[in-house]
Amino acid sequence: MFLPRLRQFITSPSTKALERFWLGLSLTFATYYALLGMRQAFQSEYVVQDDAREYVFWMQRFVDPALFPNDLIADYFKSITPSGYAALYQLMAQLGIEPLTFSKLLPIALALALTIYGFKVSLQLFPVPAAGFVAMQLLNQGLWLREDLAAAAPRSFATPLLLAFLYYLLRGSWRSLTLIIILQALFYPLLLFISLGILFARLAHWKGWVPSFTRQSLFTFAAIAGLGFLALLPYIIASAEFAPTVTAAQAYTMPEHWPGGRHPFYDPNPWKFWLIGSNSGILPRFVPPLVWTGLLLPLLLNKPTRFPLAAQVSPDIKILPQMAAVAFGLYIAAHAVILKLFFPTRYTGHTWRIAIALAAGITLILLLDMTLRACEQMRALLRRYRKGRHFKRFAVLSLTAGITVAVVFYPAFFRHFPRAGYIVSKETALYEFFQQQPKDSLIATLADEASNIPTFTKRSILVGREYALPFHLGYYNSIRQRTIDLIEAQYSEDLGKTQQFIQKYGIDFWVLHRNTFKPEYLTAEPKSWLKSFQPAFTEALTGLENGKVPALSKLTRKCRVLRTPQLIVLEADCLLKNGDMGDRKR
Repeated sequence: MFLPRLRQFITSPSTKALERFWLGLSLTFATYYALLGMRQAFQSEYVVQDDAREYVFWMQRFVDPALFPNDLIADYFKSITPSGYAALYQLMAQLGIEPLTFSKLLPIALALALTIYGFKVSLQLFPVPAAGFVAMQLLNQGLWLREDLAAAAPRSFATPLLLAFLYYLLRGSWRSLTLIIILQALFYPLLLFISLGILFARLAHWKGWVPSFTRQSLFTFAAIAGLGFLALLPYIIASAEFAPTVTAAQAYTMPEHWPGGRHPFYDPNPWKFWLIGSNSGILPRFVPPLVWTGLLLPLLLNKPTRFPLAAQVSPDIKILPQMAAVAFGLYIAAHAVILKLFFPTRYTGHTWRIAIALAAGITLILLLDMTLRACEQMRALLRRYRKGRHFKRFAVLSLTAGITVAVVFYPAFFRHFPRAGYIVSKETALYEFFQQQPKDSLIATLADEASNIPTFTKRSILVGREYALPFHLGYYNSIRQRTIDLIEAQYSEDLGKTQQFIQKYGIDFWVLHRNTFKPEYLTAEPKSWLKSFQPAFTEALTGLENGKVPALSKLTRKCRVLRTPQLIVLEADCLLKNGDMGDRKR
């Protein structure tokens, strides 16, 4: 009786009791993974997720509108932030939850939402709740082995919103589906193109490769698409403030878009560029490895005699290859109009991970059912042997345990799980110092800490690696000029040039790393993004290698107002007065 009961428990069709059990188990693991991420997020006072720095810092204006006055960087990131995403953070700020804190709490809500919708989508495709559990395990583990959820950025909404769209589409809930389309436009605009493509494929009647529509289906598609693009208008208008977007010809000549640059896209190695490039490659990184079994699903469905449970797979399973095909088409289109539709991988990454996880959940249950059935059929044969019964149970338990370990305990094989990408800074003294300075203070620095200063101090910086996005020339041309000017002023032997720089930009403080004036500082990997700013970078490096002494280095003691183990803060007024204010060491 053991085998039939085990098979029935795993492969039984959906009932409310089984659904509650497997969904509850799915939500338990989703919550556990999210709490592990949250533990990293709150491990100390100054922690922020890597990509969240781009979106969170400027939204501190929701708490204090006086922050970041006339700040080019804050204004730019506000312009490229989807309006629905910003409105959610603004609402939370009005309820007393600061943006940085909310960014650490949001991933758990997203994880639960995608698990619920993903589980329900799985049931629509294959009414076996255990398959939904397996699929959500694989999907959640894959997301927490990346930074998509933890970032609490617009792309973090992609998976839950796409799964919600699939669920309402499969259910034929047109009002709910329309609402999700609008939310996609408000939270992650790229998702709108994917969903409309899937909707187009579902509503069309295909004659070979030629689609045709009934009057009703055409009206439905046009109405939903129209509402989606109407919701997209605020984002289009806001992001146009810093137009034009970099063209393909321009991007190809910019070192910023090649290896070592701020945002690499191109690669001299065609294998990397077309297959595994993080922004250009066709193959997303599929983890955990067990998810690759989803590719076997078409083979299993073609062998119904060997896999009898396959008869329960819904005809709607075709939505998985449809969404994969739509994503591939958008991937090609994004390559054809480089950067106009943003990076090509943004289309295949989210969709293919969802599709293969859902397929893998079904595949593993079909394989397990087939194996259990085979073991039951071998019962008579095994009874001929003295230890047959024990061997049978051992074999089945081993198989079941193997799949269980692979599905449930895969994260235990990683030393660091989840891989949430949280940045932990120990520059407490630096942040406390700047928090006491006027809100309109402007800080100049080439130190890596520049990427953290706006988030942790709520003060403006002139430039920073995290904020040097080379996409909109109306913004990046200014950032590029600022960076070149900063490099020249920091490494110039002429103090007058340094002082002119301070007056030009209205600098209040200058932050230097303790190794700033050593050649190896500029050649270290974190500074590779500065190589794009020629000829200023090469001239600065050559000067240091030839023993030239920058004027700024002679005033570090006289104009110092703060020193930490790694950083030195100089007061700009003191530099303008040529250091006559004396030593201001703290």
